Amino acid sequence: MIPVTKTFLPPQEEYNSYVKRAWDKVWLTNRGELTLELEDKLKNLLGVSNLIITNNGTIPIQIALKLFGEGGEIITTPFSYVATSAAIVWENCKPVFVDINPDYLTIDETKIEAAITPKTTAILATHVFGNPCDVIAIENIAKKHNLKVIYDAAHCFGVKFNNQSVFNFGDVSTCSFHATKLFHTGEGGAMFCNDAAIFHQLYYSHNFGHNGPLAFHGLGINAKISELQSALGLAVLPYMDHIISERKKVVDFYNNNLNFNTVKTLKIRENTEWNYSYYPVILDSEETLLKVLEALANDNIIPRRYFYPSLNTIEYTKGEKMPVSESIASRILCLPLYVGISEADLKNITQIINTQTS
Repeated sequence: MIPVTKTFLPPQEEYNSYVKRAWDKVWLTNRGELTLELEDKLKNLLGVSNLIITNNGTIPIQIALKLFGEGGEIITTPFSYVATSAAIVWENCKPVFVDINPDYLTIDETKIEAAITPKTTAILATHVFGNPCDVIAIENIAKKHNLKVIYDAAHCFGVKFNNQSVFNFGDVSTCSFHATKLFHTGEGGAMFCNDAAIFHQLYYSHNFGHNGPLAFHGLGINAKISELQSALGLAVLPYMDHIISERKKVVDFYNNNLNFNTVKTLKIRENTEWNYSYYPVILDSEETLLKVLEALANDNIIPRRYFYPSLNTIEYTKGEKMPVSESIASRILCLPLYVGISEADLKNITQIINTQTS
C-alpha cells in the first residue's frame, strides 16, 4: 500500500540512547532534562524566543481560547482540520466562519472585518498545508478592533514568512508534533508566544496552574509532554534537513509531471519559505475526485480528502454557507508525500491522475 504519508523513524538505537537517559534519571514526565533540551534546540532551529512543548497539538489551541475566548465569538476558517472548530466549541465559544481565498486556501482576510461584532473576542486562523495566512493584514485588523490572534500552525514546522518563523506571528501560534507531521514526537505539539505576560499565562496553564508545588497562579490543565515523547523528538531533529530535502524532491516530481491543464495545486504566499508538508491537488469536480480516488485505490494508493468536509457544514458548528470552502473541500485531494516513496510509485500516481482527469 502507498499511504498519503509515512512516519519518519530515526534509527531505534538513537532513540534508545535518549530513553536510557530518562531511565537513568528515573524521570519520565514533569519537564525533565530531555524536554528542556528539546525546547532549547527547537528555539535555536526555528528562531523563536518562547515555546512550550505540549502533549498534543490541539490542547495549545484550547489553552489559548481559554485565555482569550471569554465565551465570545471566534472568527475562524471553515477550511481546516476539525480540531480547529472543535476546540472553539469545546471552550464554550462560538465559531464565526469567514470564507477562504481560492488560491492560497487560507482565510480571506478581506472578509474578516464584516464578520466582527461586539461579541467577537479573537481570530483563530489556520496556515493551510504550511501556507501562511496574510498575517500582516490580520494583525492590522486585530489591532484596530482590539482582538487577539491565534494561529493554528499545525503544518508549519520550519516555515518562514518575511525571513522569520511563522510562529512569531499572532498572540499565540500552535503546532502539531503528531506522528504524521514533518517533525514529530509521536504525539505532541507546541505553543509559541512573544509577549512575556501571555507566555507566563500559557506556561502555568499547561501545568495545572501551578506556581511551585503548593501554590497556583490560576486555572490550568495537564498539557505536559513526557520524556519518552521528547526523546523521540530529539532523535528525529537531526534529520530535519534530510526530511525536507527528500520531500522537496517529491513535490518537484509532482510539479513537473502532473497536467496542470486539468488540475491545480496550492499557491504558496509570496515571501514564504515553505516546508513541503503536503501536496494537495484540486480537481474540477467532486465527481472527478471520486473517479481518481477509485482508480488510485485499484492500485492500492491511498491519498486523503484533506480537509473534508468544510467545517461550517458540521452539525455542531451550524455555520452559514461558505461557497469557496465548500467547493474546494469537495474537490481537493492530498497525494502521497513522504521520505522513501519511490520514483516508480510517483510515476504511477501522476499517470493515473493525468489519465483520469484528461
